[in-house]
Amino acid sequence: MLSAATVKTRLLEFIDQLRAAGVHVSVSESLDAVAAATIVGVERDALRAGMAAALIKDEADRSTFDSLFDRFFALPGRVRGKGVRPQSTGEGNGRGPGAPGASGQSREPPPPRDGRSAQQPPAQPKQQPGREPAATPRPARQRAVMETPFEKMDGRVVEAAETLAAELSRQLHAHLIRRCQRAPRGRLDFRRTIRASLSSGGVALHPAFRARRPGRLDLIALCDLSHSTATAADFCLALLAPATMFFRRVRLFGYVDCLAEISFGYGHVIPHEPLDLAARSDFGHVLRQLWERCAPQFSRDTLVLILGDARNNRRPPRADLLARIHQQVRRVVWLNPESRPRWNTGDSVLAGYAKHCDSLLAASNLRELTRALRAIV
Repeated sequence: MLSAATVKTRLLEFIDQLRAAGVHVSVSESLDAVAAATIVGVERDALRAGMAAALIKDEADRSTFDSLFDRFFALPGRVRGKGVRPQSTGEGNGRGPGAPGASGQSREPPPPRDGRSAQQPPAQPKQQPGREPAATPRPARQRAVMETPFEKMDGRVVEAAETLAAELSRQLHAHLIRRCQRAPRGRLDFRRTIRASLSSGGVALHPAFRARRPGRLDLIALCDLSHSTATAADFCLALLAPATMFFRRVRLFGYVDCLAEISFGYGHVIPHEPLDLAARSDFGHVLRQLWERCAPQFSRDTLVLILGDARNNRRPPRADLLARIHQQVRRVVWLNPESRPRWNTGDSVLAGYAKHCDSLLAASNLRELTRALRAIV
């Protein structure tokens, strides 16, 4: 009997193969597929129908889905064929803003016209002189990707940003390791050093250091997974992943109109509770659920990290609950993935929440998000 974690892993691997074959699958569709598989079970025909309903938007992709499904979930005794080898078109066919997790714009190759076998891989296009692969963009290209607002990213930019995010996460991990190695002791205690120097005529022969605070902080992170901020949330979790080992305990939550515990693995958000990504945002209700579920864990060793645009559809914001949480934890940090000119416009109630945050940081693109996370952790 396969465990639930193993089943989820297999489903996500299948979705990755669909993307590699040119079928565009968003993070929300991946979550829907996992939820559908949980409901219908592992009976083959029911699983095929449920996942197709969640993942296939264009009937033209159905044949690719069925072919991969038959190979990936082959019955015992059946030989699993080789996976589809996509040929990149090089065209930007993105899924629009707020669609994280895009991984390539390849399409399944058309049937050969020169009599070759359908199993023979197509010839790869020659690389034009002076051009580099998308996986290793030039510095100018990197800067452009880093500074592209999340809300304006198309599929091609998301793919390039994913490559950069992998390198940025490694850099963040190395930064945290160096910081821990550089600080085996606490900071210089100036007052105790001066007091001790009185016995030696004012010469500080024996500097005194403050004792390092024992233990590590607990991290509680909330990420808005609604359509307008889903891309930013996806990259935030990807960058934050290597930093979680530097905390004592970590709890990750996703939210739209309610709170759901999540994890992040294989480049995907994995929900552990029902979460309606098409619902209308209600952060006031989310705060009430956070207080009810996590109040016993709040302490002076807790860091609360929130990523969201604070757009609450004119529902009760319940900033009083955030104030109550702020009184009990070490820090509350808010990352806003919207551009600054849009803060506190329309149905945004960011100003009401900002009063109860220790830091309010911009995170509208990959550069700002990376800078903010380095400052926090």
